[in-house]
Amino acid sequence: MARPRAFDEEQVLNAVREQFWNAGYAATSLQDLMRVSGLGKGSLYAAFGDKRQLFLRALRSYIDESHGHMRKALAEAPRALDALRALLETPIDDPAGAGMRRGCLMANSTCELGNADPEVLDQAHRGYEKSTALIGECVARAQREGDLPAEADPIALARALLAAQQGLVFMSRTGLDSATLAATGRSLAARLLPDHPGS
Repeated sequence: MARPRAFDEEQVLNAVREQFWNAGYAATSLQDLMRVSGLGKGSLYAAFGDKRQLFLRALRSYIDESHGHMRKALAEAPRALDALRALLETPIDDPAGAGMRRGCLMANSTCELGNADPEVLDQAHRGYEKSTALIGECVARAQREGDLPAEADPIALARALLAAQQGLVFMSRTGLDSATLAATGRSLAARLLPDHPGS
């Protein structure tokens, strides 16, 4: 009879995800993973597989969690247009508090591994398509609320908004100051989401 695991799998997965997010895949060693998880090599690999499989699990959990947050934020805004503008106007902070902006784990991983690992590229593609669909649903709601032109293509606008948002995240990694990032976000929102006569 197998012994029950003496660790919280979700807690371990979150810890290794933070490690991959902070350092990247290549720069993360087995010793790093053992340190942040508190597990030995045997326990870690028995539960999650090798480093690559562990990374893919961490990336999937990040994508799923990100979509959960996005779905909630888009749905709970009093008006859809406010939620769409917040995608570009919300300040980009450093959640790690480590004096660096980490960017988006999915985008970082695509840049680092996309050309060499088809599964990472596939996860990123699926992730961006899901994000586009969620934003597109919010665009359609803004159209029903009279805040965006009815003739606009919701998916086309959603892709433009996602590309703009990811561009801001990437720019934040270069060290661009918060005030400039915020001003750029407002400028993008004004161009992509102009006030509609019906709003």
